[in-house]
Amino acid sequence: MNKWFSKMVKTTIAASTLGMAAVGTAESVDAQINTSVVDEAWGKPTFVYGGGLSEAQISETADLFGIDDRANVEEMPATGEDLQTYLGYGSGSTSSMISSVLVQREGEGEGVEVMVETPENITKITEEQYMNAAITAGVEDATIMVGSIRPVTGESALTGVYKAFDANGETLEKERMEVAQQELETTSDISEELDEEQSVQLDQAMVDIKRELAELKEQVGELATREDIERIINEALEKNSLQNIVSQEQVNQLVILFENYQQTSAIDSQAVKAQLENLAGDLQDRLGAAWQSAEESGLTDRIAQFFSELWQTLVGLFN
Repeated sequence: MNKWFSKMVKTTIAASTLGMAAVGTAESVDAQINTSVVDEAWGKPTFVYGGGLSEAQISETADLFGIDDRANVEEMPATGEDLQTYLGYGSGSTSSMISSVLVQREGEGEGVEVMVETPENITKITEEQYMNAAITAGVEDATIMVGSIRPVTGESALTGVYKAFDANGETLEKERMEVAQQELETTSDISEELDEEQSVQLDQAMVDIKRELAELKEQVGELATREDIERIINEALEKNSLQNIVSQEQVNQLVILFENYQQTSAIDSQAVKAQLENLAGDLQDRLGAAWQSAEESGLTDRIAQFFSELWQTLVGLFN
């Protein structure tokens, strides 16, 4: 019973505190892209809005990102044609393109930071999933805001990020963008069955897998075999306490993903390695801060007391 009890306490705390941590993060990063001045390192921030929006909806979206004066940003639509160009799929229709992004290039070593400004309207993709996939695609040292005026899955938002980079003279590799989209869809599908803490652990497992595949390639000079990939995936899942949660079918999906991943230049990229280091730090900070916040607030003690009293009540009923 002690193991069960401990797991219940930890899960309850994680669900509560990670939710609070996410709110705190959203509040603290609102001003990270400053549209009141022009950053001379990359020029104006780039606002790529959903091409299916009306002019009034574009203005509403700009307000969501805190853009007081649209003259201070470069702006352009994300179209159905862009979806086909950057992600390799879609009907080419622009009417369903609703999600939008605001992108600012940052100094070397800053890493990739993603803020979902409207989490109630981006229903499927988390900030960490966007970050992981963007790094796979080749995005470096950028602050990205994602938002939508109405509920969307959010799977096409990276189209706007790639278009922003392209518009600023930094074209990303098509193969990497397509694998990044496969990664985004695979991890978001798996995460639908996970709680918030487990979702963050999955993001960390993805980082671990990428690191291990790169290290293996560096050591032996060859790509991992399918057996190697499955072993690395299972080890990463176990390291992050997901070995009994992620199904074999989902492991098979991850194997296919990473077979494709290691065929891209991401496997040898020192830039990817550096960006993953930053992301890993963010993930550990999020998990650590959530637990510490719970302990400092006394929430851990209150939840422990609640389950203790509940257990005593159940024992009393059976007796």
